[in-house]
Amino acid sequence: MGKVKKLYSMMFEIYGRVQGVYFRKHTQIKAKELGLYGWCMNTKDGTVKGIVEGPVDLISEMRIWLQHKGSPRSIIEKAVFTSNEPISAYNFSKFTIKR
Repeated sequence: MGKVKKLYSMMFEIYGRVQGVYFRKHTQIKAKELGLYGWCMNTKDGTVKGIVEGPVDLISEMRIWLQHKGSPRSIIEKAVFTSNEPISAYNFSKFTIKR
C-alpha cells in the first residue's frame, strides 16, 4: 500500500492583466493536469482569485505557475498566496471556474 499524502488548501489572488486573457481557463487546465481541486473567479477589482486543494508538492507547482506563467497573454504583476492550511479531506470534487 502507498503512503497517503496529506492534503492542504491555499488561497490565491493574481494581479495584472489577468482578465480577458483566458487566465481562468488556463488555470483550470493546469489544476486538472496536476490533479488539484478548487475554483477560480474574476473579481470586480480586475484580479483573479481562487482556492486550490491537494498535496503540498502539487500546490507548490501550481503556485509557481500562477506566479510566473499564467495564460499566454497574461501579464502577472503580483501574486498573493495564503500559507498552506492542512485539510482532512477535499472540499471540492474538481476545479471549476466561478462566474
